[in-house]
Amino acid sequence: MSEKKNSKLEETLKNLAADTSKENTQISSNTEQFIRQSNGLPGDPNCPKCHGVGYLRTDLPIDHPDFGKLRLCGCRQQQITHHTRERLFKLSNLDELSHLTFENFNPRGRIGESPFQADSLEQAFNQSQQFSKSLTGWLLLQGDYGCGKTHLAAAIANYIVDVGIPTLFITVPDLLDSLRFAYQSPDFTFEERFEEIRQADMLILDDFGTQNATQWAQEKLFQIINYRYINNLPLVVTTNLSFGDIEERIRSRLSDPELVTPVRILSSDYRNPTRDQGHHKLSSLDQFPKMTFATFNLRQDEGFPKEDLQLLQKAFEAARAYADNPHGWIVFMGGSFTGKTHLAVAIGKYIADTHMPPLFVGVPDLLDHLRATFNPKSTVSLDRRFEEVKTAPLLILDDLGTESASPWAREKLYQLFNYRYNGEMSTVITTTNSLEEMDHRLRSRMMDRRLCKIYALTVPSFTGK
Repeated sequence: MSEKKNSKLEETLKNLAADTSKENTQISSNTEQFIRQSNGLPGDPNCPKCHGVGYLRTDLPIDHPDFGKLRLCGCRQQQITHHTRERLFKLSNLDELSHLTFENFNPRGRIGESPFQADSLEQAFNQSQQFSKSLTGWLLLQGDYGCGKTHLAAAIANYIVDVGIPTLFITVPDLLDSLRFAYQSPDFTFEERFEEIRQADMLILDDFGTQNATQWAQEKLFQIINYRYINNLPLVVTTNLSFGDIEERIRSRLSDPELVTPVRILSSDYRNPTRDQGHHKLSSLDQFPKMTFATFNLRQDEGFPKEDLQLLQKAFEAARAYADNPHGWIVFMGGSFTGKTHLAVAIGKYIADTHMPPLFVGVPDLLDHLRATFNPKSTVSLDRRFEEVKTAPLLILDDLGTESASPWAREKLYQLFNYRYNGEMSTVITTTNSLEEMDHRLRSRMMDRRLCKIYALTVPSFTGK
């Protein structure tokens, strides 16, 4: 364990001394050089070997395998004791999270994760490891509850503390409570606590977005994040919020591509034994287990007119082609139980096997989900819910035209259609309505042949006989 910590410490110190001379000189001259550039690394100032730097570079031939490597000075090695480590863990709020490390994190998730979920988790794992070794810039970990954000953030903190770097790991609600308590604390002032937090060598803010979003809380968080932004101090943030839900000033800092590495974790909640394969919470795609391309009935033996069977075959082939290359819009029109929903589900399932599952939702259900946000007990706003639907990489809208045609419903559908039309976003639509029966604003978007292909299913309803 001691050798492992020493190795990590040497690696960290080498990074800190990256700009120092790499020429092979005597220990004493190297140490003097480091003193001028290190600004007081935590060694013993009275040490005759390192003079307080805490590490040494030995005088070795250039072809020696250890040439250029730093090693701990004896005075510094004595400081990396169990007591010091425990003090750093207490300072870092890691007492209860010391078991969360990179070593016990499964970078591909549990059995049952889809490829795209496992890939996103592995990317987050790799980025977190890279950040812990460089401590440059900011790392933003986004994802739903239980996807592994806190484990990775704690693993970063544990790795950094293990090499002797003070780190503050704190959930945002606890941070704000700590600041509120400071107003009445006899031991320290609010200003002292606030400066400790925003000037921490390494700051990790867990569960950003779960705090009580009062104006005071938003202002304090902005001041902390803005201070670290201006001074280019390392920061890790975990959140289940989308960018659109983050306060505008903070969002602008977290969107800086020169500073911030954003990572979206798509893994499902590890606390939930039910494998959801990453489906959106509004999606009902998994409610149709038997609807695939392989089970689609082309109804060749039912004695229907040749023209009807040709149109059904054409719609089936178009659906297969769209699943291979989901660009633009595709619309399936026809009577009830003619196979429209089956084709739409088959497209969604085919894509979900290798990519992020689409958002499959019936239009009446979609409008109910939007209306539910008006409930005072709703945990999500209308704007956030509508944004999730509008920006879905692939949206499958089933049963357009069966919804309640209130002015509010028509307006929401128009806004949805218009947004995805302007963005040329992949969309699948099924409807029993003819074009003449549709809202003229929706019809005008669907009639654009550059974006949208329409297929009619004219076979009679399937009875199962």
